[in-house]
Amino acid sequence: MAAKTGTTGSMQVDTDLVRELAAMLNDTGLSEIEVEDGERKIRVSRNMTAVAAPMMAAPAAAPAAAPVAAAAAPSAPAVSANAMKSPMVGTAYLTPEPDAAPFVSVGQQVKAGDTVLIIEAMKVMNPIVAATSGTVTEILVESGQPVEFDQPLLVIA
Repeated sequence: MAAKTGTTGSMQVDTDLVRELAAMLNDTGLSEIEVEDGERKIRVSRNMTAVAAPMMAAPAAAPAAAPVAAAAAPSAPAVSANAMKSPMVGTAYLTPEPDAAPFVSVGQQVKAGDTVLIIEAMKVMNPIVAATSGTVTEILVESGQPVEFDQPLLVIA
């Protein structure tokens, strides 16, 4: 950041404004801010490498936490061994319309090919159908919940 008090040609630099802009950078976490007033333009920027260094160190801390996650993991596969997984990223809906009854409920028998929920992806409603026949033993998502690819949605046993 370069700020000079005085005259540079016909332009006077308002150091108070520059300090206010610098404070805004710190407050907002932005790396650059620019204001224009007629023909006068002031740009204040800062080097963000100091912020990037701690972010790069964060993944190194993750392996230390991995044993804790691994200890908790054995219970998850048992619950979702027969889980249907999301074929896409989107928003899961358990009902065809907001006020309608859900496609399925826990304890309900389903046949292969029955629609069990829908996933909205890019404004398209995609029916998700049961791959096998059986009983819905657990619903692992809530209606309106964002889902990731391969995320367990419900269990049919």
